[in-house]
Amino acid sequence: MTALTAVFAALLGAALGSFGNVVIHRVPRRQSLLRPPSSCPSCGIQIPSRDNVPILSYLILRGRCRFCRAPISPRYPAVEAASAALAVGAAFRFEALEEAVFAGLACIVLLVLALIDLEHRRLPNVIVLPATAAAGAWILVAAGARGEWGTALEALACGAAAFGLLFLIAVASRGMGFGDVKLAAFIGLAAGRFGWRVALLAVFAAFILGGLAAVALVVVGRKGRKESIPFGPALAAGAILAIFAGEGPVRTWLGG
Repeated sequence: MTALTAVFAALLGAALGSFGNVVIHRVPRRQSLLRPPSSCPSCGIQIPSRDNVPILSYLILRGRCRFCRAPISPRYPAVEAASAALAVGAAFRFEALEEAVFAGLACIVLLVLALIDLEHRRLPNVIVLPATAAAGAWILVAAGARGEWGTALEALACGAAAFGLLFLIAVASRGMGFGDVKLAAFIGLAAGRFGWRVALLAVFAAFILGGLAAVALVVVGRKGRKESIPFGPALAAGAILAIFAGEGPVRTWLGG
C-alpha cells in the first residue's frame, strides 16, 4: 500500500465516519438523514461547511460550537478517526481493491450499529436489513464477475448459519434480542465473504468478547448479575476482528 493510497483511504473513511455520526444521531430518533441540515443541538444554528470537516474542524474549534461555545461530543471525532483507521486497515490488509472496499464499508457499518446499540439498546431494521441485502448483492455480483460462485454460496450459507444459530439461542434464552439475530445474518455474510473460517471466528469472538464485557461490568458494579447488556457491540467487534485476522486463527485451532 502506497502512502497516497493510505491518505485517500483515510480521507474517505473519515468522510464516511462523519456521515455515520449523522446516522447514529438521527436514525434512532426517526429523523431524516438529509433535512434539516446539521445544526448545533444547543443553540440551533446551522453548522457551516467549514465546521463540518471531519476531525479537523473539531480540533480547530477545540471541541466547542463556534457560535454558543457549547461543548461538542468527542464521539464525533472518535467515530471519524475510527472509520479512517478501519478504511486504512482494510486497504493495508487486502490486496484486491474490491475486497478492501467491501471490508472497509462492512466494518464502518458495524461500528455505527455498535454505537447505536450501546446508546439506544436497539439495532434499527432500517440499517441492518438494507446492509444485509446490499452485502448479499455485492457478493453475488463480485462472484459473478470472477466466476467464483462457490465463494458466494459459502458466504450465503454462513449468513444463514449465523442467523439460525442466534435465532435458536434467542428463542431458548429469551434474553437475546431479535435485532442481534438479524445482525448475525449480516455478520455471517460479511465475514463469510472471506471464508467460513472467518465467519466462525466472528461468531466465536463475539461470544467471548460479550462474556468478558459482562463479567467486567459486574465486577466494577455497573451491572447486576441478572441485568442484560447489548450484544450488538460484541457481535460487531467480533466480526471486525475476524475480518482483519482472516482464516489463520481457525486454521491453527483446527490443525489446518
